[in-house]
Amino acid sequence: MRIARFTIGDDPVYGLVDGAGEKIAEVTGDPLYQRIELTGATHLVEDVRLLAPVIPRSKVIGFGRNYAEHAAEMGGEPAEEPLMFLIPNTAVVGPGDPVVLPPQTSEVSYEGELAVVVGRLCKDVEPDDALGVIFGYTCANDVTARDLQRSDGQWGRAKGFDTFCPLGPWVETDLDPSALGLVTRLEGEVVQDGSTADMVHGVAALVSYASKAFTLLPGDVILTGTPAGVGAMVAGQRVEVEVEGIGTLSNPVVRH
Repeated sequence: MRIARFTIGDDPVYGLVDGAGEKIAEVTGDPLYQRIELTGATHLVEDVRLLAPVIPRSKVIGFGRNYAEHAAEMGGEPAEEPLMFLIPNTAVVGPGDPVVLPPQTSEVSYEGELAVVVGRLCKDVEPDDALGVIFGYTCANDVTARDLQRSDGQWGRAKGFDTFCPLGPWVETDLDPSALGLVTRLEGEVVQDGSTADMVHGVAALVSYASKAFTLLPGDVILTGTPAGVGAMVAGQRVEVEVEGIGTLSNPVVRH
């Protein structure tokens, strides 16, 4: 099931997206917290404004150096133990929203990733049970101010600016995350071409690891790392992140 959050007026609503990604059947309620029912209204995707499919009420949790080739291109080794960081929920934007490059940085990179949406409150989840607490999956761009990442010595500011965590286009609830193709395009050209099968630590391991540090709440988002091929993006360009079985997240880049 594909669940989108969108607007055709002032108030966000949810809907079920068809397999072709062309139509949305509007539903009542918030699928994370309430039973949903079809309203009978349908819309073409091209006629609505898609929003971030989830706005985490609590947190976005990221994992770094989770693909060996990406770790190598950054001059390091894969993380023997998951390398975890936090991103404020104010960094989240949706499909089509601009990524705004702030004046504090002159070197900003794209990082296409698979994102996990937590479905229920949980703590200290074991890996064998971790997939059971997941609501679904979406595409993410873990935007990073690379110069600030190096100078700060930690990643909070480099990855936490407003608009630095695009999510979308919707959440896919029925998906096996173990071997999904992941492609990032910059101005239409492929710059990352990987598979979630190449993760050092798989989705279940990451969810379990995060839950043993933090209580996970419904709507929390976990970013699972990026494959090799990261690089700079500049104002005027467009970045697309496509994950097999989900769809494509597309965002323009602008300068503040």
